[in-house]
Amino acid sequence: MDIRSVNILVLAYIGDTVYENYVRHYLVNKGINNVDTLQTQSINFVSANNQAKYVNKLIDEDFFTEDELSVFRRARNYKSSRHPKNTDIVTYKNATGLEAIIGFLDLTNNKDRIDLLMSYILKGD
Repeated sequence: MDIRSVNILVLAYIGDTVYENYVRHYLVNKGINNVDTLQTQSINFVSANNQAKYVNKLIDEDFFTEDELSVFRRARNYKSSRHPKNTDIVTYKNATGLEAIIGFLDLTNNKDRIDLLMSYILKGD
């Protein structure tokens, strides 16, 4: 599969599931045993506002490779008719960019890089 031909929103779709799975495992491994608490705690990581905050910090710290930044820019610049309910469009597009990077890494079987990225994000807890 040529990863450049995959729709950028498909990359974000895959990345969203990978990202959320990491967050859920992280919280369960912390010993949280209540589903309501898990849901509440996961918002600290999975909301568009927090995802945008993480991706902007990672960009400022030159964390991403040029290929990853290219995926991010494609996602951020994608023309979409969807409008977020709880956040502004810029924040939403930056969060989508983070998810697209993770989807790109997943579909290119770069689990070590996903582990590094997610450990950076989750260490802020």
